[in-house]
Amino acid sequence: MATGSADSPATLYGPVSLVLGTVALIATVFAGFLGIAFPLLFGSLAVTFALLGLGHGTGRGLCALGLAIGSSGVLYPVLHVTA
Repeated sequence: MATGSADSPATLYGPVSLVLGTVALIATVFAGFLGIAFPLLFGSLAVTFALLGLGHGTGRGLCALGLAIGSSGVLYPVLHVTA
């Protein structure tokens, strides 16, 4: 009988940050129709989960990619509005 699972919820930080970063990047394309709230929300969640994953040390490659894509999803609308 197995005493427990080898997986922990922290192993999902990388894939979740990557998916949320991708959604944020797609939402920036449609920011004219949707507004900038969606890219900012999804991008900030992607950055948060990526930093949590990098701090925990699991899935560093996916977390780094999610951090890069999520931060571009946050920064593009902000820089576009201020310019």
